[in-house]
Amino acid sequence: MNVINKIEELRKERNWSVNYLANEALLTQSTLSSMFLRNTPPKLEVLQCLCNAFNISLSQFFLEDENMEVVTPEEKKLLNSYRNLPDDKKQALYNLLR
Repeated sequence: MNVINKIEELRKERNWSVNYLANEALLTQSTLSSMFLRNTPPKLEVLQCLCNAFNISLSQFFLEDENMEVVTPEEKKLLNSYRNLPDDKKQALYNLLR
């Protein structure tokens, strides 16, 4: 996998400029511009910032499956709440949603 190409792909999917991505990732535009210009993969800390901006995990970034689904923060809260329920409450919730 070419990390730079993947970052570019994710950026273009969202119609984000390099400057917008830098702002979302809390990075400087020069950091990203240099990375793209030199075609050098970012350090892990920078990649984590970029993944945070894209609202994906590092594992999702490296996943090459086109059908990847991103879980929103709200969905994560719901999933964690569900996991903490006793089995009978899980079944009741499932029946309600059905």
